[in-house]
Amino acid sequence: MTFNELALQRRSIRGFLDTPVSQTQLDKILEAAQAAPSGGNRQPWHFYVIRRKDLILDIKEKACNQNSFASAPLVLVVCIDATRFAERYGERGETLYAIQDTAAAIQNMLLCAAEQGLGTCWCGAFDEAAVCKLLSLSDTQRPVALIPVGVPAMEPVEYRRRSIAEIATFID
Repeated sequence: MTFNELALQRRSIRGFLDTPVSQTQLDKILEAAQAAPSGGNRQPWHFYVIRRKDLILDIKEKACNQNSFASAPLVLVVCIDATRFAERYGERGETLYAIQDTAAAIQNMLLCAAEQGLGTCWCGAFDEAAVCKLLSLSDTQRPVALIPVGVPAMEPVEYRRRSIAEIATFID
């Protein structure tokens, strides 16, 4: 499969089979995240890998009770430590670069999972303070995404995308 085919076929999955994600699959996903571009190589990300079902259900509750979490065999909690940018890049590094870099890592994870036949859903709608408390995060860590991962239970819905003419401006 080419990269474009992979990018075009990846979809958000909101229901999973009761099949574990193997350690090999997880390692590939984390390696893909690790390979993401990072300004000044600061690598502001940290990933919590949650397999404990009771904790996944607690996370579901903090994520607006989204059903996609209930059937997921694994949830990744993606955090940033923006202070990794402060010394080198100041406020812009903390408020922008750390988030940009972590978003690139997340996209790598989603694409790597899809390549392996796994489904994911990038969730940003959650109670940040509650997730911090639930995972006992340090004061420098901020959760920015929750990602349920597993074997899709169904074919995803394909949504219409805006045309290139709507999303791009060409300046020649």
